[in-house]
Amino acid sequence: MQNAGIAALGLDWRYLAFDVDPNDLPQAIVGAAAMKYVGLNLTVPHKLLAYDLVDELDESARTWGAVNTIRFEGRNESGEWTPMRDLPIDYTGDIRTHGFNTDADAIIRALQDDLGVEPRGAKIVLLGAGGAGRVAALRLAAEHVGELFLINRTTEKAEAVRGEIANRFPEVKASVGYPQDGAADVVLNATSLGLKEGDGSPLDESSFPITRATHYYDMIYRPAETPFLRRANESGAKTANGLGMLLYQGAAALAIWAGKEPEADVMREALKRNVYGE
Repeated sequence: MQNAGIAALGLDWRYLAFDVDPNDLPQAIVGAAAMKYVGLNLTVPHKLLAYDLVDELDESARTWGAVNTIRFEGRNESGEWTPMRDLPIDYTGDIRTHGFNTDADAIIRALQDDLGVEPRGAKIVLLGAGGAGRVAALRLAAEHVGELFLINRTTEKAEAVRGEIANRFPEVKASVGYPQDGAADVVLNATSLGLKEGDGSPLDESSFPITRATHYYDMIYRPAETPFLRRANESGAKTANGLGMLLYQGAAALAIWAGKEPEADVMREALKRNVYGE
């Protein structure tokens, strides 16, 4: 996906993947800076760890409390911090790390573009209150959803997220547990249930029957249809998986590094070929 986007922009860059132990994250970031990388993407569990490691936090990272994108910056001739893309290849000055979060906005765009749902005013059931679930909950609250129901295996985590929403977005109604009556507009899965073969659905249908929501979104994109989405499809609901969210956060990261908008359609096709062999 990223290399397709880079090529479409005509950049002489290459996007590479590395496995980094969480204990080695500080050294990995320093090493990437020393090798004059333009930037990094971080996945779990590094997103929370990086928050305290970067030199500068963008408003997006401060707002959502996690860093999934780093841009390396050096000083230009005027002494101002500027992206590495704009500095000479033989630059030898100071380098700093600038942290961003592109995940949160990707959640909203995925619901709008891939599921056809406008979050503002919607009644949403959110499954999972961990790292991804917390960011989703806060971003949905910022969008002024009508009502948010937080479901988590351990209720303490859900209660903590509910408390954070109450402090930051007091006008948004958020509660722990399934709706006691009526339907919901969206059920969103932010858990890892469905990633592995043999996993069941994260939705407790004894508490919330599948027919009580009209739209289902799963952050998981591989497999393309999880048991959660399969049940929703069988019920006739509109569904979407996490491929769009992955695309939108990645395209936003590339825009941060390159300073211009990438061709999202090119990136989407490359992503589909890589993930699904299409």
